[in-house]
Amino acid sequence: MGADSQSRISYFPEEVIKDIALPERFTFPFYYEPHPLTKIAAAELQHYLDTQANLEHNFGLSADKEGMVIGKMFGVLVVQDAVGKLGYLSAFSGKLAGTNDHPKFVPPVFDMLVEDSFFLKEQEIINTINARIEAINTDESYLRLKQDVQQLSAQSLQEIAACKQLLKINKDNRSQLREQQKEKLAQQEYVLLEEELIKQSLYDKRQLKELTVKWEQLLEQIRTRITQYEKDIEQLKNERKERSASLQQQLFQQYVFLNKAGKHKSLQDIFSKTAFGKPPAGAGECATPKLLQFAFAHGYKPLAMAEFWWGASPKSEIRVHQHFYPACTGKCKPILAHMLEGMEVEENPFLRATDDSVQLAIVYEDDSFVVVNKPHGLRSVPGVDIHDSVYTRLQQVLGNIEPLIVHRLDMDTSGLLVVAKTPEAHKHIQKQFLQRTVSKRYRALLSKVLEPSEGEINLPLAADFFNRPRQLVCFTTGKRSVTRWKVVARYEATTKVDFWPLTGRTHQLRMHSAHELGLNAPIVGDDLYGTSAERMYLHAAYLEFIHPQTRQKVSFEVAEGF
Repeated sequence: MGADSQSRISYFPEEVIKDIALPERFTFPFYYEPHPLTKIAAAELQHYLDTQANLEHNFGLSADKEGMVIGKMFGVLVVQDAVGKLGYLSAFSGKLAGTNDHPKFVPPVFDMLVEDSFFLKEQEIINTINARIEAINTDESYLRLKQDVQQLSAQSLQEIAACKQLLKINKDNRSQLREQQKEKLAQQEYVLLEEELIKQSLYDKRQLKELTVKWEQLLEQIRTRITQYEKDIEQLKNERKERSASLQQQLFQQYVFLNKAGKHKSLQDIFSKTAFGKPPAGAGECATPKLLQFAFAHGYKPLAMAEFWWGASPKSEIRVHQHFYPACTGKCKPILAHMLEGMEVEENPFLRATDDSVQLAIVYEDDSFVVVNKPHGLRSVPGVDIHDSVYTRLQQVLGNIEPLIVHRLDMDTSGLLVVAKTPEAHKHIQKQFLQRTVSKRYRALLSKVLEPSEGEINLPLAADFFNRPRQLVCFTTGKRSVTRWKVVARYEATTKVDFWPLTGRTHQLRMHSAHELGLNAPIVGDDLYGTSAERMYLHAAYLEFIHPQTRQKVSFEVAEGF
């Protein structure tokens, strides 16, 4: 074990951890409650971040820090060294203060920023290409030519239009003259007049053609000169694209990940069999892969991990200072599948079947549909790995009738769900949901005391492509998402509210509750956007729609039970 590995590990004081049992299995990275040892490690690391004055990075926690505000995910990995002594390793995602080299933290899997690296050399060439493109785009001759062609195009259109107008007047005058002289002139004189008028017409047409050709030639000369500039720009862009793709491919091959058995896999190999086909940007730069790589490379035994956010909340994601979060799914899940191979890992809670004792209560049933009160923790429809759901339970209850799911609730949301029993009823009720004519009211318990009593939230939402099923607030690509809300009761540290979703986006109420531009108060027990509890306190309490047979309004209400 080298000196470098010793400098990167922080050992726990024996008196602090003597009564803490070691974890039996390694943390499931995508859903976990931090082990006591990781909490101690995280607290020590947070103290370091809080007191490290020379760490030139603006986390957005202090008004006197300069530079762009960039919060960071940090990770800790509890490990045992070769003699069984307990300590922890620390890492950050991406770069910190613009560099990968920080003595407190493990190094990246591949450091592209080391002096004279192929990445920096190639990046310098790409930057030179960018500078050349910028130089052409701002060249005075090029800009003047573009301005000239714009002005001359407008001038040509005006002159040609004026010429055509004059020719029309001349044509009208000739037609008028023909009518006037037709009866007055002898036939021979009229023939001579007609010949003269035809000559005038041909002359006018020749004038228009010459004017048009003159402008076309002049503009073509300028456009040819512009085209040469644009060809140069296009060639440079193509060269940049090819170099960037080649550089990316080189980087993918340099990022090689270890696992417990010492087996190596590159990023390209890992992601080639995923839906992405190739590694997404930033893959391999997250904290947990860095930590595991260092542990495996230096003979440490990984015991438990945890990641937390440090800094101001970003505008798009739900990230709260010092809160723990799971590893991301899009970038980390394929990598960690390889790195954790052969290790005993905690049970995946997403594969945990619902307790059979949890009953599905039927609130109403007739020949058209059934309304159920879905318990929290039960899926609306079967998943890839879990069969138990409202759908499968209704299959058993309804016998030969196929349940037709009209809408869904999140697994952790309880409350009213309507399921059609006939295709006609399904089509009729589903159309009402699509047209937003169904009245819905949810009840939730929020994790802080709200001062306002009611309001409306309008925050556009989009899927977090690399961290599904999370959502993002995005004002460019997000879909319109609107929620009305009203306080029902205030308690010492929480608030009970009613929600009326005026749109139906994924995780709309959860995001509108948690986001700082919304209520900035996650729903109690929301483990995606807040902190976990015995359940998520969100309940679909009221439902009203038009009956597909009677065409009368029907409504259903079930108390939340919290």
